Amino acid sequence: MRWLLFAVTFVGCNFGTLDASEKPNILFIAIDDLNDWLGCYEGHPQAQTPHIDALAARGVTFTNAHCQAPICNPSRVSMFLGKRPSTTGMYFLGPNFRSVAPTRDETTMFQTFRRHGFYVTTRGKIFHGKADPASFDHIERTKGWRRGDQKLNYTVPGSHPLWDWGQVDVPDEQQRDYQTAAWAARQLGELADRDQRFLLAVGFHLPHVPVYASKKWFDLYPIDEVRLPATTNSDVDDLPEIAKQLTLNPTAPRHRWVVENDQWKIAVQSYLAANSFVDSLVGMLVDSLDASGAADNTIVVLWSDHGFHLGEKLRWAKRSLWEETTRVPLIITGPDTCRDRRCGRPVGLIDVYPTLLEMCGLPMVDGLEGISLRPLLQNPDAIWDRPAICTFGPNNHSIRGEHLRYTVYADGSRELYDHRVDPNEWQNLIADGQVPKAYQAAVENLSRWIPKTNAEPLPGSTGSDSPLYSE
Repeated sequence: MRWLLFAVTFVGCNFGTLDASEKPNILFIAIDDLNDWLGCYEGHPQAQTPHIDALAARGVTFTNAHCQAPICNPSRVSMFLGKRPSTTGMYFLGPNFRSVAPTRDETTMFQTFRRHGFYVTTRGKIFHGKADPASFDHIERTKGWRRGDQKLNYTVPGSHPLWDWGQVDVPDEQQRDYQTAAWAARQLGELADRDQRFLLAVGFHLPHVPVYASKKWFDLYPIDEVRLPATTNSDVDDLPEIAKQLTLNPTAPRHRWVVENDQWKIAVQSYLAANSFVDSLVGMLVDSLDASGAADNTIVVLWSDHGFHLGEKLRWAKRSLWEETTRVPLIITGPDTCRDRRCGRPVGLIDVYPTLLEMCGLPMVDGLEGISLRPLLQNPDAIWDRPAICTFGPNNHSIRGEHLRYTVYADGSRELYDHRVDPNEWQNLIADGQVPKAYQAAVENLSRWIPKTNAEPLPGSTGSDSPLYSE
């Protein structure tokens, strides 16, 4: 759903005066399962995220950015290796990319920066699961409260232990993400005093399930005032059967259960509260960066690995090739970027790796399948002829252009949505298999971007949560 809150006034681009011989630092902020429910993204009219909004005002907000896979592991691996899931065969939650021959010896983005003299350190969720030892000079152990013994609201017998939401009585200071932010804030001061350039990667677990936050953040969203996403009960009627099977996701609750058990508002309230909590932690990091004196020479990248459904298209969580899952926040600030600008060009997380290389004056790495976003950071209205590509499972691809989404599934079934008139993706324009004449040229152009390589799933692939794959 899209709510228009305010008109954005574009301002000029004032680049810094960074000496060409000086490489900037990087503050790399990952937020798990974050959709567009941020003030600067206008994704929910009640979202209160002043710190992320302030960060957006310091750089370029990519309003049409997309992940390359709609679940944690393949999205992150694709971003850090700079290769599409269809190239590597990394489609699902498993395996770990270091455990299988096709990807075992790949060089990550972090390794590249280490090899060029950066001190690379991390805490929190950057990779899916444990951090990759080869990628970092230092890995700080993640600590802090994440969940208790008893679930609060999603108490269906046999349901996944992580799936829950609600208000908790645990002080913020004891929670995992707060402790990660506090450690990173201290690190920024210490790293700024070093002679060595640094890349600090900070990963927040919220708003990934369990979606918990303390009373302070719930009080921002009184339950009687919470607004729900718009849905239509006929939303899945024009979908091909393969799309329904691909997005079945038995781990997540059924939308009907959420509605019938009066949990929809509570879950939405929880997600908004968790976003505001994480927003405050982003503010802690940015304040520390400013206090360190290194802000003028530090690139900040804020991103999420994929979006998240909270009832849209009658679905919950991720694992789909629709807008609410593929679209992600992506904000980049730095000495070589515009300030307070929005860019609607379709881009991908896979483009971040080459972007950071170019911004830091490092040589480009062979084999990267993304391209540098630096032209858009310097002119968000620059000509851009590439769509964003998201893949879930072999031969299932969604091509997102500036206005259109064109999806082709492994059995040849297709979907087409025009975001100029249908931002909720309620009307599949080719439900009958025929492309309307007005869209034929555009669909032909988008079809050119469907990956030609479709690698078999890696050995040990697991975690699609779809009956389409026997894992």
